[in-house]
This record gives sequence, C-alpha cells and structure tokens, in this order.
Amino acid sequence: MKTKFFALLVLAAMISSCKNNNKPETKTIDIETSNDVADHPGKKLMETYCYACHDATTSHDNRIAPPMIAIKTHYISDNTTKEEFTNDMLVWMKKPSEDISKMPGAIERFGVMPVMVFPDRVIKQISEYMYDNDIAQPEWFEEHLRQQQGRRKGMGMNKNL
Repeated sequence: MKTKFFALLVLAAMISSCKNNNKPETKTIDIETSNDVADHPGKKLMETYCYACHDATTSHDNRIAPPMIAIKTHYISDNTTKEEFTNDMLVWMKKPSEDISKMPGAIERFGVMPVMVFPDRVIKQISEYMYDNDIAQPEWFEEHLRQQQGRRKGMGMNKNL
C-alpha cells in the first residue's frame, strides 16, 4: 500500500511539474565522449535521468521501477546487438506500452512508465553505455534472477548477466 501511494505521489509530482502546452520541452545535453568508462556520457546521463526511478541502491520493497540492470538483463540476450538494444530503448522511451515491453513482471508490479521526452542521442548514449558496461546491481538482484529464471525462459534474459 505504501509503495503504491509513493508511486502515485511521484507520478503526480512529475505530471504537475510539466508545462501545459502541446510542444514537449527538451534540453540539449552536450557531453564530450571519453575513453574512460567513469566519464562515459551515457553513464552520467543514466545516473542523472534514469536513477530517479531506476536506482540500484533503492531497496526492493521501496522501488517505484526496476533497476537499470533488470532492464539490461531482460532486453539483452546472448545474440542481441548493440543496435537492436538501442533501437528497443528508443522505441520504448518514445511510447512505453505493455504491448512492447519485455518485462511483464515489472509492468505487473509498477505499471507502464510515463512517457519521458529525451533527444534520441541521449537515449542512444545511455543505451550504448548500458550495453557495453557493467552497471550497478542491487544486492538482492542475483537471488531475484535465480527465483525468476524459470518464469522468464525465452524472454530475452542474458545468462551472462
């Protein structure tokens, strides 16, 4: 009950903070690329924009969305290319829906995420960082994967994650 109330409170805050016009507001973010993973623009963008809801440090019971590692795990299989993953993230972010989700358990628990307006290149940088790098993982995540493995067979889970 507390989780649903908190999720509704966060959703209401997000909706009320939006401008009421037909033209979505977007910010252009220019971050230089670097060979250092810690300075990767996708890492910084993910931490800035995604971790508000998808942070790995939030406890399992207090989550309002799955951690980013769960998204990576469900959307990348052993034969998924970076281009396929990036395209899936672009499609999802432009119009999230239950029909295109590869995370039915997350939809059941959290519902469909609200539309977030980001430039394509921001989504691409975040997706490329996620694809190429290890990302933060909650302590409970490995056990959660073991428990869910039988239920999720054939749904795109990467055995190596």
